[in-house]
Amino acid sequence: PDAVISAHDVANKYQVPLLLNEQGVDDWMVKRLDLDGGGVDLAAWNRFLDGFMEPSHTVEIGVVGKYTDLTDAYMSIQEAFVHAGSELATRVEIRWIESDELDEGDTDQLEGLDGILVPGGFGSRGTEGKMHAIRYARENNIPFLGICYGFQLAVVEFCRSVLDLDDATSAELIDELGIESDNPVIDLLPEQREVDQMGGTMRLGATPVRIQGGSRAHELYGAELVLERHRHRYEVNPAYRDDIVEAGMAFTGRDPTGLRMEIFELDGHPYFMGSQFHPEFKSRPAKPAPLFRGLVEAALKKSSG
Repeated sequence: PDAVISAHDVANKYQVPLLLNEQGVDDWMVKRLDLDGGGVDLAAWNRFLDGFMEPSHTVEIGVVGKYTDLTDAYMSIQEAFVHAGSELATRVEIRWIESDELDEGDTDQLEGLDGILVPGGFGSRGTEGKMHAIRYARENNIPFLGICYGFQLAVVEFCRSVLDLDDATSAELIDELGIESDNPVIDLLPEQREVDQMGGTMRLGATPVRIQGGSRAHELYGAELVLERHRHRYEVNPAYRDDIVEAGMAFTGRDPTGLRMEIFELDGHPYFMGSQFHPEFKSRPAKPAPLFRGLVEAALKKSSG
């Protein structure tokens, strides 16, 4: 069809499928591509739009990262919040917090939040600020989700604060900063030790994750085996796993060998979870990432008292 959709018509990008459907584009594509099936069913999309366009609730979640001046760096996280919020008829407002500017003892930027998320990243810049936010969430029962590097830094913070390992850190920081530590609780993946070419040599792509039955993660996923996308070189050091678990942090998601930690959750906390993988990469409208949905749901409970 040669119909033109004006900028005025596309007031919201999520309404585009409805406009295309009204103009017959989807039926034309089915016919043009010789696809099987009848008309396009937009029921799920309409439910997604209803939750997104007319939310009944609002929560504010802080995203603590070092690229907050360029929020497009976290576009997939923003979209995952839209997907999760729509399912719960909740608008998720994001408070962008620059981790470089978050010093220990500074709680002003964190106060009043319904939830906190620490996303992935690389390098030493801003790590102490991220761990300050993680500790604040853990000690004040603020719903929290750590992704990839956020997962690793949450383990480091837990080891420092709960296991009293003051020098606990990541081997990534030891190598970059030249610091000394007897407790590299996050270490390089064994297969990465001989890698000298950076880039596409990380642990990448969809990888199986086995989820422990009866856990919060299992409740959210509704499955004991899922595929999630990875992008990392470092992992929880197996030498510290048992001590961490004994102190109250449960690793409820692991790789099929049981040696790599994939999901943690903290006993006795309303919602304190982390994933070594990137759940936002698989989040979709009407099919939100389970860990994001869990975070928004917990934030909503906190907001409503």
